[in-house]
Parts: sequence; structure tokens; C-alpha cells
Amino acid sequence: MDNLLIESTKKTPEVSFHTDGRMRISGRSIPEDASKFYDELFEWVYYYCQQPPESTTMDIELEYFNSGSSKALLHILRALSDILKKGNKLTINWYYEEGDDDILERGEYYESILEVKFNFIQTD
Repeated sequence: MDNLLIESTKKTPEVSFHTDGRMRISGRSIPEDASKFYDELFEWVYYYCQQPPESTTMDIELEYFNSGSSKALLHILRALSDILKKGNKLTINWYYEEGDDDILERGEYYESILEVKFNFIQTD
């Protein structure tokens, strides 16, 4: 299994998924067809979760994302949360800009649905 690295565009985020457990999604996520963009990410995460390393850290630093991206992101986070059932460690760092209540509240919503503790990190 190879790392998944995707450069950002005006409409899609930068993706950096490493097989050693370091994962990051950052930027803007407003693709016209979210499933087309996120299907590759979900497939990678699905295979990753079959034999994950002892510890996984997901950093999410999105400045804006649309509803299609929101659903896809939840799908990916739900798949990742399953590794906790295997006794592995999962850390989710949710970054939000100071004053951006929408992004913060979306992270809090995901945290409540998934029943996984998030680290909320405010940036300038």
C-alpha cells in the first residue's frame, strides 16, 4: 500500500495520507462532485484500516467545505474510528480559525456522532 498524496486546487483540499499513520486534509473542499473526489480517499482509508499501525493521527484543517464534502468527510472519519475497536490509538486534531464558529461546530457535531474525542485547535 502506497501513501496517498494529492495537491490542493481551488476547489479541492490537499491530502496527505501516510501508511505510518500520519494523515492530513487541509484547505478548501468545494468540489462539484464530492463523491468523485472523496471516493479515492475512502478506498485508501478502507484498506488502511485493515491493518493500521498502532497509532493514527488525522489532522483536519479545512477553512471551508460544502455539504457534499461534509458527508464524505464523516464517512472517512467513521471508517477511521473503527480502528479503535481493534485496540489501536486514534487522534483527531480539528483545526479552526479564531471566530470561525461554523467550522468549530461542524467538528463538535462529528465528535458527538462518532463518539470519538477530538482535539480542537484554534489558529490565527
